[in-house]
Amino acid sequence: MEIVDFILHIGDKLDMLFAQYGTLLYWILFLIVFAETGFVVTPFLPGDSLLFAAGMLAANSDGVLSPYLIILVCI
Repeated sequence: MEIVDFILHIGDKLDMLFAQYGTLLYWILFLIVFAETGFVVTPFLPGDSLLFAAGMLAANSDGVLSPYLIILVCI
């Protein structure tokens, strides 16, 4: 049940992921957005809230995460 809670509330835990994985977070965001939009069985993944949280983290990360690269990765 912890994994389901983590996946459903990943937007809240995004800063922890950034501290732990750094720029690997771009791939994590890509995989979540790809799975949500590309697979039929994964519409429960957080899409809009995840993108909003990623944008807020990029705005507050002092240039470590690029908002432009996040946009490119998520498109």
